[in-house]
Amino acid sequence: MENKNVNKYREFAENILINDIKASFVYHTVEHTRLVVKAFEEIGNAMNFSDRELELGIIAAWFHDTGYSKKYIMHELESVRIFDNVRIKEDFTAEEVSVIHKLILSTKMPQKPLTAIEEALCDADLHHLGTDSFFDLSKLLRKEMVSAFGSDISKEKWNRDSYFFIRDHAYFTPYAKEKYGAKQKENTTLVRSKIKEFAAQDKIVKSLESKLEKVNEKLDKKPTRGVETMFRITSRNHLQLSSMADSKANIMISINTILISILISGYAGRMAEYPEFVLPVITLVLVSLATIVLSVLATRPSVSKGKFSKQDIIDKKTNLLFFGNFHGMNIEDYEWGVAEMLKDSDYLYSSLTRDIFFLGKVLGRKYKILRLAYTTFMVGFVISVLMLLATIYWEAPLLF
Repeated sequence: MENKNVNKYREFAENILINDIKASFVYHTVEHTRLVVKAFEEIGNAMNFSDRELELGIIAAWFHDTGYSKKYIMHELESVRIFDNVRIKEDFTAEEVSVIHKLILSTKMPQKPLTAIEEALCDADLHHLGTDSFFDLSKLLRKEMVSAFGSDISKEKWNRDSYFFIRDHAYFTPYAKEKYGAKQKENTTLVRSKIKEFAAQDKIVKSLESKLEKVNEKLDKKPTRGVETMFRITSRNHLQLSSMADSKANIMISINTILISILISGYAGRMAEYPEFVLPVITLVLVSLATIVLSVLATRPSVSKGKFSKQDIIDKKTNLLFFGNFHGMNIEDYEWGVAEMLKDSDYLYSSLTRDIFFLGKVLGRKYKILRLAYTTFMVGFVISVLMLLATIYWEAPLLF
């Protein structure tokens, strides 16, 4: 869209994006903003926005990332201030200024647009999730965040975080859903395949499906879809629940590790100045430490000896689908055992059932310990805060 107003504010924004943003910010560049403006105009035309709505939206799109010239976190507020500093009073009514402010702020993550035009801008800002350029731009964003925060982000962690982000993202406008939705799903699948943990899960599921197909071929009958579907879905659900438990444990470990670091570095050197706060601080440190220990216990793996005898196979006592029962064996014995299992459909289905059962037992242990970790943190944190407030009250009652 070309008009005098848009061109004027485009020049303001481009000047800031080109000259004032750090060179290390390789994702949030003027080129990124140009793509967002183009996508917004495309979505806005599809949604039949008026010329004035398009104009306001495009101006907001030009300014929505200018705040990166001031700071990285909460840059949207700075973007609003920058727009207010350069806007000319006669160009907009008070209501239109408010619309532009809300448009810029609506792009803050997580996105929560309230109007159709805000939905269009939010979809434009993340339209790359459903394009071929997603992976190239993701690499640039990772490089930028490493530079901005001064700490490395492992490839595995980045892929994992990217997977959950793109998987859970949903476009707001019908046009964006139709144009970018299919490619977004494709990109989600590709990101998942790059994560070692999920790749291993998918490999196990495919292995189970392959074994079921071979059994059906041996029995020379059509596959029992209900049984196959039951085993497939149940196994996948167990693996996903296990992954969720590990993620929750990692969150608790990260939070409490940071909390302990802050408490020790911030208070240890000033303990003599504020001796009355020793008890609340120590209590909180111990609570955090206990939470970390419980979270580690929840994710700590246990491995068996990994050996079986031929008699175990003949007696159908060993589940060959669980790595813990065969990791100590040689390949010849394992192949023989699998071949014997595939000859007997009852043995195979029994092994699948046992595999699901023991996965459930592991899940039960994980979630039981994880629940205890969360409860410890919640109760301990509340007690520590109450102790701190009580200390403050007794030391400085006039504040209350």
